Amino acid sequence: MNNRYDEIINLPHHVSKTRPQMPMSDRAAQFAPFAALTGYDSAIRETGRLTDERIELDEEALTALDMKYQLLMDAFDDAPEVTITYFQPDERKAGGKYVSAVGAVKKIDDFERRITMQDGAKIPMDDVLSIEGELFSVLE
Repeated sequence: MNNRYDEIINLPHHVSKTRPQMPMSDRAAQFAPFAALTGYDSAIRETGRLTDERIELDEEALTALDMKYQLLMDAFDDAPEVTITYFQPDERKAGGKYVSAVGAVKKIDDFERRITMQDGAKIPMDDVLSIEGELFSVLE
């Protein structure tokens, strides 16, 4: 049997006189897995995330929504509590989700077509799907 390393096998471990020894935590980092495609996992998750499509209201639903806007503006001083369901577009991809805001309406701006709630939420009127509340029981 040929022992090729016999002359170096029993030599003492080399310790540098000019450089400090690497800490064990840094030595372990050199064996950590390497991600060649940085961001690939998050891109796959984003692609798989589902969004809802915006529902287009027909003329009858738009007329009913306009009547609710009028009732809401007439009873504005009483600050009735309403639930407004509206479409919130997604920031990253096509589609979005439907969100409900519950509370009293602070302001209705016909010029900017925006409803401002007491909690500060600003809802575009064009994105509203439905408005519910005790105030609208006279319509039913």
